[in-house]
Amino acid sequence: MDDWILDVWGDFACFTRPEMKVERVSYDVMTPSSARAIFEAIFWKPAIVWHITKIEVLHPINWYSLRRNELGKISSLPTKPQIEGIAENRPAIFIEDARQQRAGLLLRDVHYRIHGYFSFIPVPKRRNYSSGQESGGQDESPSKYAAMFERRARKGQCFHRPYLGCREFACYFRLVDASLLDAELAPIEDSRDLGWMLYDMNYSLGELPVPEFFEAKMIHGIIDTDRRSVEVRS
Repeated sequence: MDDWILDVWGDFACFTRPEMKVERVSYDVMTPSSARAIFEAIFWKPAIVWHITKIEVLHPINWYSLRRNELGKISSLPTKPQIEGIAENRPAIFIEDARQQRAGLLLRDVHYRIHGYFSFIPVPKRRNYSSGQESGGQDESPSKYAAMFERRARKGQCFHRPYLGCREFACYFRLVDASLLDAELAPIEDSRDLGWMLYDMNYSLGELPVPEFFEAKMIHGIIDTDRRSVEVRS
């Protein structure tokens, strides 16, 4: 399957470093997991898995320091009697008691071009016993999902608004025609060693996800993230 290419941009971004426990400090550039999440926001099905092969940085790396008010607590889920109004003392958070001011080192005026493809995982047929009909199986194919993704991406449709690292930093996107790539904005002329960067979370090793990292290098504004050519460590 050929790579799909997306142009993504936004006013702010924060691809948080996991080693920063309190303050939110962003990586220099977008992480592969954040790029994958943008593809999934546009189109995702259980039969496909998205893979990111390349990230191109189109705008210079600009930093922005910001202090924000955040909540220091997480609300517990209400019990069934509380939902039905039988029990009192519904779980609540008083903002004035749980407010925390935290600093964040963000990226400003970001623009990336991300390349990705999906691998197809055939889904076995399932019978719906209420209707007697079967779903999945032979009618599923990579070309079907490729056409669905292209149609949605060209129309600007998405399951939820894509974002750049944090949900509050929504982004815009458009599908790039590979045959017209020479007419698009060129990557920045910047090369640097970005060090070990979060690649993605591996959910196949057990109940808890395991973080995976790779040694990221930006060469003339291009970062190779293809799992077939880069070393990924857990």
